[in-house]
Amino acid sequence: MPELPEVEVVKKSLEKEINNFTIKNVKIIDGNLRYKVKKQDINKIIGLKIKKIKRRSKYLIFFLSKKFAMIVHLGMTGKFFLIKKNKFKKKTSFYYKIEDSSDKHDRLVFILKKNLKLVYNDVRKFGFIKIFKLNKIKEVDHLKILGPEPLSYLYNFQYFKDYLIGKNRKIKDLLMDQKFVSGLGNIYVNEILFLSEIRPDRKIIKLKDFEIKKVIKNTKKVLKKAIIFGGSSIKNFSNSGGKKGNFQQHFKVYGKAGLRCSTSGCFEMIRKIVISNRSSLFCSKCQK
Repeated sequence: MPELPEVEVVKKSLEKEINNFTIKNVKIIDGNLRYKVKKQDINKIIGLKIKKIKRRSKYLIFFLSKKFAMIVHLGMTGKFFLIKKNKFKKKTSFYYKIEDSSDKHDRLVFILKKNLKLVYNDVRKFGFIKIFKLNKIKEVDHLKILGPEPLSYLYNFQYFKDYLIGKNRKIKDLLMDQKFVSGLGNIYVNEILFLSEIRPDRKIIKLKDFEIKKVIKNTKKVLKKAIIFGGSSIKNFSNSGGKKGNFQQHFKVYGKAGLRCSTSGCFEMIRKIVISNRSSLFCSKCQK
């Protein structure tokens, strides 16, 4: 599933291409996504201008004219294509080979002008698209439960420390909890904990103050670096300009089970365990 850096990259690439364009029409090819796309809802945004696009956690929010908003979650395989003159396709896909994204998986087509279409393509159909009035955006269930953005000032030592009171979870479970901090997923949590020298199965009640500060610092460091490098391309991620992300070249533990730890002087192999049904990778020597 795309995490914060990948969704941020998609947001930035779409902003450059479609800001201030008007949605002339929308064709629903297959509206059976995670939540069914209803024609009566889509009709509400026809003729509206795309004023800006923002990201909240792993969600894209299209702010439209007449105080409407469209919320998009890409699920596992959702992606946007920009098609110019019916032949030039710009990609905002990640994790998946482009041949896995044939036209047969196109679900919605947003016609922005005569020679420009924005296509939502989703192989597994776990993504969703919802339309809301802007004054209802804070009441949207998907958004109102989210914790602070990890790159914001709200994600700080005092917030982290206060949240731990009365809890005794594993640190990885905590960082994966979108109610605690939003936008993190399995890839980046593994990398953050490696840099912080903390095992993923460590109980949070045992964290020292300096370790909490390291986790916060490395969360921001890893995410910023991932965005700069265009996200992580596990299979085939590219932004709307066709440029692939390459943060995966900087992975320390993710996808490296059985390989030697990259820390100088460490000869341990990266171990893999399962925490809450997710693969967790770590070095037993460097992480305590």
